[in-house]
Amino acid sequence: MSGIVLMSDPRVAAVPVTESGERLVDVRLDGRLLVDDRKQDPADAFAHLREGVLERLLTAQELLPEGTRLLFVEGYRPPSLQREYFEEYADRLRSAHPDWSSDLIHSAASRYVSPPDIAPHSAGAAVDLTLADADGTELDLGTRMNADPEESAGACYTHAANITEEARAHRELLGTVLTAAGLVNYPTEWWHWSFGDRYWALATGGTAALYGPKELDPRD
Repeated sequence: MSGIVLMSDPRVAAVPVTESGERLVDVRLDGRLLVDDRKQDPADAFAHLREGVLERLLTAQELLPEGTRLLFVEGYRPPSLQREYFEEYADRLRSAHPDWSSDLIHSAASRYVSPPDIAPHSAGAAVDLTLADADGTELDLGTRMNADPEESAGACYTHAANITEEARAHRELLGTVLTAAGLVNYPTEWWHWSFGDRYWALATGGTAALYGPKELDPRD
């Protein structure tokens, strides 16, 4: 984990937010992205992103070689659901490591789930995604989507060594097109990319985030 800035790092929380006011949009309405429904929720929140993030995903998809597509899995996550996910994983870590301090639990949990107050998903700024072939079949990127560090023996880390050459090539392709489109990766999760949030601002040297936590407005 050396050299990785975690979501729990105080420098992330210290980044101010200058809210752009961009709407959350349903990525399915555009029709150009392949959308998986494994994370679908009753409110269909999962399929939403800020307009600027969707535009950049479409740009990234245009950079992919013929026969390869982005496979969108999850975007926006309501703050209440983010908190539920974070506490659930933190509780698992407490049970497994009763000797760990509260600060260590908080830091370790943030490898896999962002602390609710700064979570890029709750700002509509982050997307979990992978690659698929022309038929929509998911490509091998080394682990299942959302594999935690314990389950995957660290193979969920973007630059993990314990994956195949094929999986590494797929990760490099995904990273190349998304980086070119302006998104940044969270290095403990190869599938997590974002634009406009606090983590993005810190990683790119920006003075402020463009998007802060937001509730889904049914009028959008």
